[in-house]
Amino acid sequence: MFGLSFFELMVIGVVAVLLFGAKLPEVARTLGGSYRDLKRGMNDIQNQFRLAELEVTRPKPVVQEEEEEGDGFGPAAVSSAPKFSPPPADD
Repeated sequence: MFGLSFFELMVIGVVAVLLFGAKLPEVARTLGGSYRDLKRGMNDIQNQFRLAELEVTRPKPVVQEEEEEGDGFGPAAVSSAPKFSPPPADD
């Protein structure tokens, strides 16, 4: 496993027990949670890249434009409400 022999794994285990003692299960739980969060974050980033790639490579739908009134040289002017101008003040 990981290119380590049984003896090397035993040495690592003994050193871990000597360093952490009774807190070893808590340390292992913390490391496992951190690893799980790291994997989840990496999967989220990979999914975002995949979605961006699909968005770029997906052919865009062709939209037929309806003819609007105008001079034929550009989009028609957008109609809007007239601007309010106050009446002149009587002095």
